[in-house]
Amino acid sequence: MESSSQPLLSVQGVHKQYPSPAGDLHVLQGVSFTLNEGEFLAVVGESGSGKSTLLQLLGTLDNADQGEVWLDGRSLFGLSQNQQALIRNESIGFVYQAHHLIPELTALENVMLPLHVRGVSEQAATERAIDLLDRMKLSDRIHHVPAKLSGGEAQRVAVARALAGKPRLLLADEPTGNLDESTAQNVFDALQSLCKEENAAVLMVTHSSALAASCDRTLRLVSGSFL
Repeated sequence: MESSSQPLLSVQGVHKQYPSPAGDLHVLQGVSFTLNEGEFLAVVGESGSGKSTLLQLLGTLDNADQGEVWLDGRSLFGLSQNQQALIRNESIGFVYQAHHLIPELTALENVMLPLHVRGVSEQAATERAIDLLDRMKLSDRIHHVPAKLSGGEAQRVAVARALAGKPRLLLADEPTGNLDESTAQNVFDALQSLCKEENAAVLMVTHSSALAASCDRTLRLVSGSFL
């Protein structure tokens, strides 16, 4: 069921192309959609359809050739690189197929890391990280380094880390792609539950039709355009 709240994210007429030996490769061609506060949106499509490129643009890691993206009514492509970095730090969380945890740090320290970058006090960062890990059912694993965690546990730590700074928008690129079906479902359920509690809007790229069916809405990207 779609959220009735006002759009948090608005994407209008986005185009992106890259040069190639055979000529310009048009990866995104006029993509437009909105995402509401607290909504969980799945984007599905074949490899090479432009899904990861779309996430890069929405996360301000790249700029479009044409079109516009607004987050909370603010144009993202009109910002300087420093301003975009600030938006990423304050308003956008990322979860990838690989957990990208720092191997030398414990689960607790990994979740605290983005809070340290923000200058949050040690006590406040610790309390926030413990709370998130508890809600991800990882209370007994907080002092384990990634090598001592299962794949599903490590990915749940990555979700907690992505949400530590209370982002308005979470971008998830195949967050369960490296997991078996049962573990993937458990991680997805935890991701969906925690994002709902935190009122974070989620755009999740996935190849799983089963997971997409559990989202509020699904968009299919084909050759750079939504059907």
